[in-house]
Amino acid sequence: MDKDRIYGHAELAMLYFKNIQPKSASTQLARWIRRDEELWEELLLAGYRKGQKVFTPLQTTILVDHLGDPETWEVK
Repeated sequence: MDKDRIYGHAELAMLYFKNIQPKSASTQLARWIRRDEELWEELLLAGYRKGQKVFTPLQTTILVDHLGDPETWEVK
């Protein structure tokens, strides 16, 4: 995964939630973000706003640091 590029919300969500529809994956990723207070706070400090359609490289790095690499990630 290239953390040094911009990812669309649905694009990144589909990397984590491979087996569901893009809209459902986006909804699921948004839920995971909101439920993790530390992740939410870090994203806000990095300029994230609710409803944002893309993640900057910094925001992508924060997400991967909290959730893990999507290539090896599994829902637990």
